[in-house]
Amino acid sequence: MSLPKRVSLSKPNTLCPCESGKSYQACCQPYHLGEVAPDAEKLMRSRYTAYVFKLDDYLLATWHTSTRPATLNLNDEPPLKWLGLQIKRFNTISVSSATVEFIARYKPAGKAERLHEISEFVLENERWFYVSGTHN
Repeated sequence: MSLPKRVSLSKPNTLCPCESGKSYQACCQPYHLGEVAPDAEKLMRSRYTAYVFKLDDYLLATWHTSTRPATLNLNDEPPLKWLGLQIKRFNTISVSSATVEFIARYKPAGKAERLHEISEFVLENERWFYVSGTHN
Protein backbone atom coordinates (compact mmCIF):
# COMPACT_ATOMS: atom_id res chain seq x y z
CA MET A 1 0.00 0.00 0.00
CA SER A 2 1.39 3.38 -0.89
CA LEU A 3 1.48 6.48 1.26
CA PRO A 4 -1.28 9.05 0.81
CA LYS A 5 -0.17 11.54 -1.81
CA ARG A 6 -1.38 14.52 0.24
CA VAL A 7 0.96 13.94 3.13
CA SER A 8 4.55 14.89 2.54
CA LEU A 9 7.18 12.95 4.44
CA SER A 10 9.28 16.10 4.44
CA LYS A 11 6.72 17.71 6.77
CA PRO A 12 6.78 15.53 9.91
CA ASN A 13 4.55 17.93 11.84
CA THR A 14 1.56 17.64 9.51
CA LEU A 15 -1.37 17.09 11.87
CA CYS A 16 -3.26 13.86 11.49
CA PRO A 17 -6.77 14.30 10.02
CA CYS A 18 -8.24 12.18 12.87
CA GLU A 19 -7.79 15.18 15.20
CA SER A 20 -5.72 13.31 17.77
CA GLY A 21 -3.45 16.34 18.04
CA LYS A 22 -0.50 14.23 16.87
CA SER A 23 1.35 14.35 13.58
CA TYR A 24 0.20 11.95 10.88
CA GLN A 25 3.55 10.14 11.13
CA ALA A 26 3.11 9.59 14.88
CA CYS A 27 -0.58 8.71 14.67
CA CYS A 28 -2.28 6.93 11.76
CA GLN A 29 0.54 6.49 9.26
CA PRO A 30 2.09 3.45 11.03
CA TYR A 31 -1.27 1.63 10.79
CA HIS A 32 -1.60 2.55 7.11
CA LEU A 33 1.87 1.06 6.59
CA GLY A 34 0.96 -2.26 8.25
CA GLU A 35 1.34 -1.84 12.01
CA VAL A 36 -1.57 -3.40 13.92
CA ALA A 37 -3.85 -0.94 15.73
CA PRO A 38 -3.74 -1.76 19.46
CA ASP A 39 -7.41 -0.97 20.11
CA ALA A 40 -10.69 -0.17 18.37
CA GLU A 41 -10.41 3.58 18.92
CA LYS A 42 -7.06 3.79 17.13
CA LEU A 43 -8.43 1.61 14.35
CA MET A 44 -11.45 3.94 14.06
CA ARG A 45 -9.16 6.98 13.83
CA SER A 46 -6.98 5.28 11.20
CA ARG A 47 -10.06 4.31 9.19
CA TYR A 48 -11.34 7.90 9.25
CA THR A 49 -7.94 9.08 8.03
CA ALA A 50 -8.02 6.39 5.35
CA TYR A 51 -11.31 7.87 4.09
CA VAL A 52 -9.68 11.32 4.01
CA PHE A 53 -6.76 9.95 1.96
CA LYS A 54 -8.92 7.53 -0.09
CA LEU A 55 -7.04 4.40 1.03
CA ASP A 56 -9.53 1.83 -0.26
CA ASP A 57 -7.20 -1.13 0.34
CA TYR A 58 -6.65 -0.22 3.99
CA LEU A 59 -10.37 0.18 4.61
CA LEU A 60 -11.12 -3.21 3.09
CA ALA A 61 -8.27 -4.87 5.01
CA THR A 62 -9.63 -3.55 8.33
CA TRP A 63 -13.27 -4.44 7.57
CA HIS A 64 -14.50 -7.74 9.04
CA THR A 65 -15.07 -10.41 6.40
CA SER A 66 -18.68 -10.94 7.54
CA THR A 67 -19.70 -7.41 6.50
CA ARG A 68 -16.94 -6.26 4.12
CA PRO A 69 -18.07 -5.18 0.67
CA ALA A 70 -16.49 -6.93 -2.30
CA THR A 71 -15.00 -3.68 -3.56
CA LEU A 72 -14.63 -0.11 -2.43
CA ASN A 73 -13.69 2.70 -4.76
CA LEU A 74 -13.75 6.07 -3.05
CA ASN A 75 -12.67 7.80 -6.25
CA ASP A 76 -15.98 6.87 -7.90
CA GLU A 77 -18.09 8.55 -5.24
CA PRO A 78 -19.05 12.21 -5.48
CA PRO A 79 -16.10 14.11 -4.04
CA LEU A 80 -16.31 14.54 -0.28
CA LYS A 81 -14.26 16.91 1.80
CA TRP A 82 -13.72 15.46 5.27
CA LEU A 83 -13.76 18.22 7.90
CA GLY A 84 -13.00 16.46 11.17
CA LEU A 85 -13.57 13.64 13.61
CA GLN A 86 -14.80 13.73 17.18
CA ILE A 87 -14.66 10.56 19.26
CA LYS A 88 -17.58 10.73 21.69
CA ARG A 89 -17.09 7.40 23.48
CA PHE A 90 -14.89 4.30 23.34
CA ASN A 91 -16.14 1.19 25.18
CA THR A 92 -14.43 -2.15 25.55
CA ILE A 93 -17.31 -4.63 25.75
CA SER A 94 -15.14 -7.72 26.22
CA VAL A 95 -11.64 -8.92 25.42
CA SER A 96 -12.67 -9.29 21.79
CA SER A 97 -15.32 -6.60 21.16
CA ALA A 98 -15.59 -2.85 21.47
CA THR A 99 -17.66 0.10 20.30
CA VAL A 100 -16.65 3.58 19.26
CA GLU A 101 -19.17 6.41 19.05
CA PHE A 102 -18.04 9.23 16.80
CA ILE A 103 -19.12 12.22 14.76
CA ALA A 104 -17.44 12.72 11.40
CA ARG A 105 -17.99 16.04 9.68
CA TYR A 106 -17.87 16.24 5.90
CA LYS A 107 -18.96 18.37 2.98
CA PRO A 108 -20.36 16.51 -0.04
CA ALA A 109 -21.28 19.45 -2.29
CA GLY A 110 -21.06 22.76 -0.53
CA LYS A 111 -23.17 22.02 2.55
CA ALA A 112 -21.52 20.62 5.68
CA GLU A 113 -23.05 17.45 7.10
CA ARG A 114 -22.22 15.04 9.90
CA LEU A 115 -22.24 11.31 10.40
CA HIS A 116 -22.99 10.25 13.97
CA GLU A 117 -22.33 6.54 14.35
CA ILE A 118 -21.75 3.88 16.95
CA SER A 119 -19.34 1.42 15.34
CA GLU A 120 -18.81 -2.18 16.41
CA PHE A 121 -15.37 -3.78 16.32
CA VAL A 122 -14.10 -7.30 16.95
CA LEU A 123 -10.66 -8.64 17.76
CA GLU A 124 -9.66 -11.71 15.75
CA ASN A 125 -6.17 -13.18 15.46
CA GLU A 126 -4.81 -10.22 17.45
CA ARG A 127 -6.19 -7.66 14.96
CA TRP A 128 -9.15 -5.31 15.36
CA PHE A 129 -11.73 -5.18 12.56
CA TYR A 130 -14.66 -2.85 11.87
CA VAL A 131 -17.90 -4.86 11.74
CA SER A 132 -20.80 -2.43 11.38
CA GLY A 133 -22.24 0.85 12.52
CA THR A 134 -25.54 2.25 13.72
CA HIS A 135 -26.29 5.81 12.70
CA ASN A 136 -27.80 8.24 15.18
